[in-house]
Amino acid sequence: MIGTYKAVSDADLDFIRSVVAAERVFSGAEISEDYSHDEHSGDAHFPEVYVQVLNAEELSKLVEYANEQNIPVIPRGAGTGLVGGSVPIYGGMMIGLEKMNRILELDEENLTITVESGVLLMEVAAFVEAHGLFYPPDPGEKAATIGGNIATNAGGMRAVKYGVTRDFVRGLEVVLPSGEIVELGGKVVKNSSGYSLKDLMIGSEGTLGFITKAILKLVPLPKKSISLLIPFEDISSAISAVPEIRKSEVTPTAIEFMERDVILDAEEYLGKKFPDKSSEAYLILTYDGNSKEEIEQNFSGVAEICFARGGLDLLIVDTDERKEVVWKARGAFLEAIKGSTTKLDECDVVVPVNQVSTFIQYLYTLKEKHDIRIKSFGHAGDGNVHIFILRDDLNEAAWQEKLSAVFEDLYQKAIELKGKVSGEHGIGYAKVAYLMEEESEAVLNIMKAIKLAFDPKNIMNPGKIIR
Repeated sequence: MIGTYKAVSDADLDFIRSVVAAERVFSGAEISEDYSHDEHSGDAHFPEVYVQVLNAEELSKLVEYANEQNIPVIPRGAGTGLVGGSVPIYGGMMIGLEKMNRILELDEENLTITVESGVLLMEVAAFVEAHGLFYPPDPGEKAATIGGNIATNAGGMRAVKYGVTRDFVRGLEVVLPSGEIVELGGKVVKNSSGYSLKDLMIGSEGTLGFITKAILKLVPLPKKSISLLIPFEDISSAISAVPEIRKSEVTPTAIEFMERDVILDAEEYLGKKFPDKSSEAYLILTYDGNSKEEIEQNFSGVAEICFARGGLDLLIVDTDERKEVVWKARGAFLEAIKGSTTKLDECDVVVPVNQVSTFIQYLYTLKEKHDIRIKSFGHAGDGNVHIFILRDDLNEAAWQEKLSAVFEDLYQKAIELKGKVSGEHGIGYAKVAYLMEEESEAVLNIMKAIKLAFDPKNIMNPGKIIR
């Protein structure tokens, strides 16, 4: 027994191989180290068996059997998560969905695309753009699977104008803990037919069911996009402009903030020069529309807002070369920061937009208080701040002690500012304790009741979100 769970036996492996071809079943030393972790820097935990499924029917049989035998089951997509959401902390059966990667239907009349959960975000984006359509959710990791995006309600840079993954999921096919296959939602635009079980699945991180298919909403592809790079003397001045920008007549597609030291990391990592690195802080604004003239009219008042708040210049990023440099640098921030230290851990909080500057200023005090390097960047337009704590040359004991203290301070400050402990990365196992601190007992009891109603044996990705 592993805790309250049954260990995977030879008889269990025989059953699994009766459902799934033997070449897609791996156990013991056959399991790659990659499947013991995601991108979170926590401890590694190996599954007892790793199984690649091809369809919902295979998955259904495996989950039904696991439920009967009390074996934990863990979903695995591309493994790009940052909070340990796909880590098998109780062993059990990890089920890989990466081979369920077919684009099933493009419905141009209803503006939807139907895909299996293992299709990559970048594949969906490229496919629909070739047909003049647009799937707006834009998380930083384009090699993540759609199933993983839905399971964490991934956000990204375009959330300011378009919203997050939840806003683009019309329907889901889900395998429940019982093994039953259900369809939730559909192609309809509106739905007031009882409880929205579809929305319960979005952001549930595989704790209520396994997503196998999704119907996604599309919009017409904007014909033109222009970005503005605006330098400021300091980050407070930059972020103070954001509420005014959001109140202006036209909503930007994205409002990103960054500081000079992160830009320098990206330059070194990519070996390419950023258009401007003379200032301490920057905003990147993006606008989209049907023509350059339309977009220029849309952002005509933004320059005045930014200059009034201490903006030093306004660089228009409208050529392919400049776009590539700016957005490639923005996309490389995480890897660039990783390359600047021996190890890091991240904190993904969201606060009200008008509190972002307060939160960033608080970060500076933590650097001094805990004598540790901290870097940040994020989505100024929706209040989502990504903070990275850097180990550098600290020994393991000192690193863990400082990391725990910094996290406690960061999450408490976010809660104090009426924020939340995760903006888009989810809870996984890394943030469970902080979620328990954030929510009231009444809310936690509702979450536990929902989990119990769906998964009374707690076999579905146990140890994640709630305990």
